[in-house]
Amino acid sequence: MKITDVKATVLKTRSIFVQVYTDEGITGIGECSPMNSAVIANFVNTALKPIIIGENPLEIDKLWNKMTFRTYKLGVQGTQPESIAGIDIALWDIMGKVAGLPIHTLLGGCYRDKVMMYASIGGGADMSVADMVRRVENHLDQGFKAIKIRMDWGVMRQDIDVKKDYEMFKAVKGLTGNDIPLSFDPNNGYSVSTAISQGRKFEELGIYHYEEPIAQYDYAGIAEVANALDVPVSAGEHEYTRWQFRDLIEQAKVDIIQPDVVKCAGISEMYKIAILGSVYNKLFVPHQTQPTIGTSANLHVISAIQTANRPQEYTGRNRQLDEVFKESLIFEDGYIHIPKKPGLGLEIDDEKMRAFRIDA
Repeated sequence: MKITDVKATVLKTRSIFVQVYTDEGITGIGECSPMNSAVIANFVNTALKPIIIGENPLEIDKLWNKMTFRTYKLGVQGTQPESIAGIDIALWDIMGKVAGLPIHTLLGGCYRDKVMMYASIGGGADMSVADMVRRVENHLDQGFKAIKIRMDWGVMRQDIDVKKDYEMFKAVKGLTGNDIPLSFDPNNGYSVSTAISQGRKFEELGIYHYEEPIAQYDYAGIAEVANALDVPVSAGEHEYTRWQFRDLIEQAKVDIIQPDVVKCAGISEMYKIAILGSVYNKLFVPHQTQPTIGTSANLHVISAIQTANRPQEYTGRNRQLDEVFKESLIFEDGYIHIPKKPGLGLEIDDEKMRAFRIDA
């Protein structure tokens, strides 16, 4: 079997879907992070495609190393691994289709048939407390049984409105009660001292996990926060390789690691990061905001990790994107059922995707 073509397509949602074609008529699908859609799609189509045309798509690790180290100087954070992710996921999809098995079986087995998803609700920095409460109510009505609210402060807006953040968390906690896990994400927007004092207040209210409270590059500061608090502190969406996660674990002392399969160079690297995390006995709760291919790839890895028992991130269904697939993922009563068909378990409707391209 040989790879005959690779195509990255930018959709009107800014999503980037990747298709890898073979000479035996089997096509794999993948997805890249949409952080800079035009740049990443061009990287796939011009930098990575020539490297793997004519290669055997089943030699996934060999191709991962080839793509990674032949383009290493083009950026090991951001565009390069996010582009590789789309192709790597598609190669695993091909492997599953050839074997007639879902990806989680190829990774060693499925430990759970469904996964509880937490509603990932952003935009809190520009919302009122009442607005966030209404959004959470809406997600609870959709069946979610776990919630995370995100402030979107970022490292350039440090400690902007700490009091409002606390009041927002407190109001939402009054809605969710003790039975629904509630997590909080300052999105890198606190100083170390504020992250600790705010975290202690959140602990009194019953926070489930505390995500990226300070700048992602301040490993020493993250360690200070993690050591000062009892709540599990998480980070990882800004890391891209197993070597970076080694440093995040050993230096930043996080309790939860959060690789993103459409950012961290795909299923191959994410699974290695998961195994690395298990060596250090870290909780595994990946970052994931892409509701179709990204979520499916994420679920295959999660279901193959025995200890990945916490609720996982989900931004909710995107009905426009669902239309691109012949069958969509099933979200029901707070859970998504693990796909059991060969490969990812998703199949693109090519005609509908062509109509949904950004240049269509």
